[in-house]
Amino acid sequence: MTIALIWAEARGGVIGDAGTIPWHLPEDLAHFKEVTLGGTVVMGRRTWQSLPERFRPLPGRRNVVVTRDAAWSADGAEIAHSLDEILDAGGSDDTSAPVWVIGGGEIYAQSLARASRLEVTEVDLDVAGDTRAPTIDHAVWQVAHETEWVESRTGTRYRFLSYERRR
Repeated sequence: MTIALIWAEARGGVIGDAGTIPWHLPEDLAHFKEVTLGGTVVMGRRTWQSLPERFRPLPGRRNVVVTRDAAWSADGAEIAHSLDEILDAGGSDDTSAPVWVIGGGEIYAQSLARASRLEVTEVDLDVAGDTRAPTIDHAVWQVAHETEWVESRTGTRYRFLSYERRR
């Protein structure tokens, strides 16, 4: 089983503010869907709750929500009470499909050491935020693929980077 993390970050590593993403980048949303479709997505409860209700659960993916609250449940979400519970069990019957960790900050921090792949969208913005992406240690991670900076139809510049763990 491959464990992969995916996120979009503004300058300074900001990935969120008050339960929202502080920008709108349709191309990144399309990229996220393309990359994660057919796999398992693992997220914390607050990330689940930040998704627009019409997108919960994320269609075409197994949705696993990690929460310490034993009483919490949501239609369309499988519940795990620790990250290890889901990662040790595997993502699905298809062991070639990655398990995608999609947030938030605490879940990223807990899963980074077990990941073999990172998909990062760099967003060319300075924004305030209360949640930050994990720090990518370039002694551990190398860029496997990157795109040129391009401008979104919303006017925001962005690029995609794929990282793999160094051997």
